[in-house]
Amino acid sequence: MYKKYSWALALLLSGCQLTSTEPESTSSEQTNTPTETQQPTTTVTIEEPQPVPVVVEEPKVVTPQEQEDVWQRIAMQLHMTTPDHSKVEYYRKWYIKHPSHLRTVSQRAEPFLYLITEKIEERGLPLELALLPVVESSFDAFAYSHGSAAGLWQFVPATGKAFGLEQNFWYDGRRDVAASTDAALDFLTQLNRRFDGDWNHAIAAYNSGGGRVSSAIRKNKKLGKPTDFFSLDLPKETSGYVPKLLALADVLANKEKYGVEIPAIPNQPVLQLVDPKEQLDLAIAAKYAGMSVKELQSYNPAYNQWATSPTGPYQLLIPSSKVDAFLSEVEANRGKGVKLVRYQVKPGDSLSVIAQNHQTTSKVIRSANGLRNNSIRAGQYLLVPTSTQDDAAYALSSSNRLAKIQSTSRGKYKQTHTVKSGDSLWTIARANKVSHKSLARWNGMGPRDTLRIGQELVIWKNSSDGAIIRTVFYSVRNGDTISGIAQKFRVRSSDIVKWNNLEDQKYLKPGQKLKLYVDVTKVSV
Repeated sequence: MYKKYSWALALLLSGCQLTSTEPESTSSEQTNTPTETQQPTTTVTIEEPQPVPVVVEEPKVVTPQEQEDVWQRIAMQLHMTTPDHSKVEYYRKWYIKHPSHLRTVSQRAEPFLYLITEKIEERGLPLELALLPVVESSFDAFAYSHGSAAGLWQFVPATGKAFGLEQNFWYDGRRDVAASTDAALDFLTQLNRRFDGDWNHAIAAYNSGGGRVSSAIRKNKKLGKPTDFFSLDLPKETSGYVPKLLALADVLANKEKYGVEIPAIPNQPVLQLVDPKEQLDLAIAAKYAGMSVKELQSYNPAYNQWATSPTGPYQLLIPSSKVDAFLSEVEANRGKGVKLVRYQVKPGDSLSVIAQNHQTTSKVIRSANGLRNNSIRAGQYLLVPTSTQDDAAYALSSSNRLAKIQSTSRGKYKQTHTVKSGDSLWTIARANKVSHKSLARWNGMGPRDTLRIGQELVIWKNSSDGAIIRTVFYSVRNGDTISGIAQKFRVRSSDIVKWNNLEDQKYLKPGQKLKLYVDVTKVSV
């Protein structure tokens, strides 16, 4: 018993952790057969609990490309220095004080900003360039400036052509969002190389031309002055152009600091560029994609008319979720994308008149009928490509956009002028005692744009040459004609048509109300 208690005491004193070895043997007999005084030996191992390692997870770094908002994706990759300069401060304050402008810009940019950002990242260019359409056009894809510049990136005709942007009756590549973005980035990359990697100089040159910036740099070098952008003698517009961009970048990068809210744009593809490989009536294309014609046109502002160009490009930006259905419909209806009508030539018809009446071109009709020239004869049948819907369905076509601009009131009354040989904006404006710049703006043109014979211009006036103009609403009676009404009120038939949007209406209806702008000094009303 003493030995047993001793063993228990030893185990307790060992802190409950005892490892006993087998007793040493002198012979095999001792090893295998315990004696009276020997007890069987038990090995007990009680391990202390090991400390559990604490794993501290590093917070996940969300990359720019993983952001939920495209604006934030851009903001995280802005690297151009924002200088402490009065012009930058001026535009910074302007953006902060006009949050509605940034809300409008964000709404317009939503379909296109992801696509533009992807293109800039693929080239490894500064993400500040994604903000240039804000400065250039306020992200209005249909924008047209006084300098005849068009689209998000505001290409003038010559520069657009130099960078591969085709411009014709059907298509204006300056308003093609995908094509013009590629052209703008090509142009900016070229300018950046020209100015040895100085992006301020390159961006200034995008606005006013490389020659002008180079000349300003040479002038400062000659005078021993600094040649950084803010030291150059540049036109007023250009001297504010770069500060405006830098201020916008600073506001975007620090919008919480400045208390500015810019509506988020989901950081995911919105539109996909697809090529149906044939001309499509935009109404048919919209039907294939399951969307309205106006929505399709809003994504594809390059198409001036009711269809894509007969000779291409045919590409369209389609919502990503609708691409598969669209392409499936194109294949199922291959060759049926444009309606052809059989037209019999009437006496007095010409190919150009037939083309105009069907909103197409003589070239397209010649191609559709294998004609070598414009010669046609009465009684001959022609296949004429034409739209499946009336003009009003193509709400954003160039003609409808022009009609909207021309109908916007700019004075007390409106009159029209049909361009004749020798006319210019300046001569017409002088004859009507209005500004030639205003005349251009009223007609969706730039002051340097050329006119074409037969073109209809609107002229807005408050009063002129002693005339007293009143708006008269005339109720059509049985037997009335437009020419008869025009003669009665001493106005032109073409003006009555324009004032009342009667281009597509063949006959007047009794009781129909017509709006007339009448000089009451010439007629009793």
